[in-house]
Amino acid sequence: MSTRQPTTQLDDPPVPVRAKLAAAWTSFMFLYAYVDILNFFTPGVVKDILDGKVFEFALSQTFSATALTLMAVPILMIALSTTLPARASRLANLIVAALYIPVTAFNALGESWLLFYGLGIALELILLATILHHAWTWPHTTPPAPITTSPNHETARPQHQA
Repeated sequence: MSTRQPTTQLDDPPVPVRAKLAAAWTSFMFLYAYVDILNFFTPGVVKDILDGKVFEFALSQTFSATALTLMAVPILMIALSTTLPARASRLANLIVAALYIPVTAFNALGESWLLFYGLGIALELILLATILHHAWTWPHTTPPAPITTSPNHETARPQHQA
């Protein structure tokens, strides 16, 4: 006869907002990279690249530098989400995620494999919405009550403001 073991709950501490934001940006970048990598298997893509063309753009240093800059921003957001002061991190996440929504949606234009690109873009947009949500709802703390001192410089109790 087996004895039923008591069930225990797993420890589930809250995840800091900074970690949630960094994880979402990391997921966004992995997804973006995998969509680009898998795109090489789309018929004609490699031929176009070898012919010096990506989408409607000619391959050049300017194209590559622009593409790198476009992707460097969300890559840097992984680090910035965890290192900037809270107010600056919140603002940067709100601005960058909002700006990347149209950039991400633009990637669907002219694509023949809409199921593939549509899924990738939908997932990227969900991650950007998650970033916006976490940054927008970043918890606020109330400042500590000021500590006053008595005339003879002894520390008094904190004064609570109404």
